[in-house]
Amino acid sequence: MKTTKILGIVLLLIGLYTGYLGMQKINNNSAEIKALGVELDVSNENGKQEGFIYLGIGAVLVFGGAYLTGKK
Repeated sequence: MKTTKILGIVLLLIGLYTGYLGMQKINNNSAEIKALGVELDVSNENGKQEGFIYLGIGAVLVFGGAYLTGKK
């Protein structure tokens, strides 16, 4: 196996894990409270923004890994 394919697989795995961390961070920092017909958003915007950054980095890593793995 060539080193580019091994590197591509490693990048894919790291990208998937980073995307998973981003999704968890977004879900953990989102909260809504419904009381008496009123919906209040009490989410942490900085935490959600950090989660979206993780998702973006994960997507770049996955695409890079897929490119390296498929490269001949």
